Amino acid sequence: MMTSDRDRFERRLKNASEAKQSKLERFQSAANDPERLAERARRVEVAVARKAEQQAKATMLLQEKEEQERQQSEVAQREAEQATLRETTLEAEAAEQTDALEVELKAERDRRYAARRNRKR
Repeated sequence: MMTSDRDRFERRLKNASEAKQSKLERFQSAANDPERLAERARRVEVAVARKAEQQAKATMLLQEKEEQERQQSEVAQREAEQATLRETTLEAEAAEQTDALEVELKAERDRRYAARRNRKR
């Protein structure tokens, strides 16, 4: 019994077609498998939880950054106020020293004038 080349080719085609059909059926049955559906749902839940955690972390980091910026702003404002107060104090002290020096110079001048007047008399 000799089989022709045509019979062998048809048999190979039939085997290939059956293999494809078998794979398709296994895939379809696996897609509807309750265990796989449960596993997929669990993965989705984990992904959603991870996403929520990332968003919460990002929100927390943003709030911390804003708090740091606010604190830095307050510190800078306090330092500016203190610098202004120091500058004002220094200006006031300089003005007092200048006034005291002027009073002292005037007193010295008056003393010299008085001494000159007393010499003339």
